[in-house]
Amino acid sequence: MLLEQTPSHHLIRVLRSKPGSTVLLFNGDGREYQAVYEGNEGKLARVHIASAQEPLRESRLRIHIGQGISRGERMDLVMQKSVELGVQAITPLWTRRSQVQLDGKRLAKRLSHWEGIVVSACEQSGRSQLPSLAPACSLPEWLSPRIENETRLILDPDAEKVLTDIRPVQQARVLIGPEGGLEASEIEKAVEAGFSRVKLGPRILRTETATLAILAAMQTLWGDLS
Repeated sequence: MLLEQTPSHHLIRVLRSKPGSTVLLFNGDGREYQAVYEGNEGKLARVHIASAQEPLRESRLRIHIGQGISRGERMDLVMQKSVELGVQAITPLWTRRSQVQLDGKRLAKRLSHWEGIVVSACEQSGRSQLPSLAPACSLPEWLSPRIENETRLILDPDAEKVLTDIRPVQQARVLIGPEGGLEASEIEKAVEAGFSRVKLGPRILRTETATLAILAAMQTLWGDLS
């Protein structure tokens, strides 16, 4: 089979692989494929699939984060590290304090950029199952669906509860605001939609720090290390 252009470039130009060398491939279906690099057809690499296996690297805790859209590198960092920390779904959210304005082609280009980050983060961390990256949507739209047995959490530095006050969970939806945080009315709407307000400590965290901190804490309490 022929690989697509991006993995072909990585195999041929970056790794400088020689015909006969082995390579580990994934396509997001949850399996890893041991393959042998056979050579090139133009700029594309031809490989032979030798075997497939299903590695056990996914967290038992299913986390869906709604991330208020923030500027450039901050959003990129959230995408990358969330995947490494085992998140299973990400939805970029338009909130009232979102400072980034994207629409049409610019939005499509940014989404494609984020998708590339998600794939690269899977490769780096050894994940063979691609987390879903939903199209950007408004906060009210994301709050509306109710899923049975899903715990809903919203980060709020003024909350009284901390994560250890929440009973152990298997599936969670977590809302994080953008750089300027969420407005009080947005927090109220989330609470009305079943979200519990929690804080991570006495300090106010940047949006990207808050996302990574709560994911690491949740995986420790209820997921990877529990």
